[in-house]
Amino acid sequence: MWNELIKYPFYVIVHPFKGFWDVKYEGKGKPQIALSILLLLTLVITLKRQFTGFIVNFSNPNTLNSIDELIFIVLPFFLFCIANWAITTLMDGEGKFIEIITVTAYALLPMVIIYAATTIISNFITFEEAPLFFLLESIAMFWFLGLLFVGIMTVHQYSVSKTIATFIITAMVMGVMIFLGLLFFSLIQQLVTFVETVYKEIIYRL
Repeated sequence: MWNELIKYPFYVIVHPFKGFWDVKYEGKGKPQIALSILLLLTLVITLKRQFTGFIVNFSNPNTLNSIDELIFIVLPFFLFCIANWAITTLMDGEGKFIEIITVTAYALLPMVIIYAATTIISNFITFEEAPLFFLLESIAMFWFLGLLFVGIMTVHQYSVSKTIATFIITAMVMGVMIFLGLLFFSLIQQLVTFVETVYKEIIYRL
């Protein structure tokens, strides 16, 4: 059974309409597999930034931090899922939160596959062959976006136009969430600084 569940995301990325339909209505999508894909993408991107050939690698390996990579991949993923769930709940969407997580993670699989391949290829290409590297990277991104669009449209049972509107509003909500998050941490930081200052002042006067 688990063998079939592991293979199923590969079926989804080449048969997205049927695949995502079965994820929603046939129970063929599993959150455990979805989260495994997300963690695998995090690992692949971390290795990609570290080991991509110097011809096409614009990252400084000495400044890379695996924790930062985790934050900049996992955090936007869950921000999107939360924002999309919140918006579609108000827009008569039929998708459950766990279904949104599942289809979003399954849509990431082409990036895992292609990024792993381009990381290896980048160490053997010449400068003249660099456009092939960037072409494959672009294919990975557009493939992901196409799958994500079909997945969200399928789980919510939306029309194309309503799905587009949902994505736009979701992006806006994500921006608001990021702003509020930064504001909250800024206020916490100021509060901590204030408490430390008061404490030091009391200690000094005593």
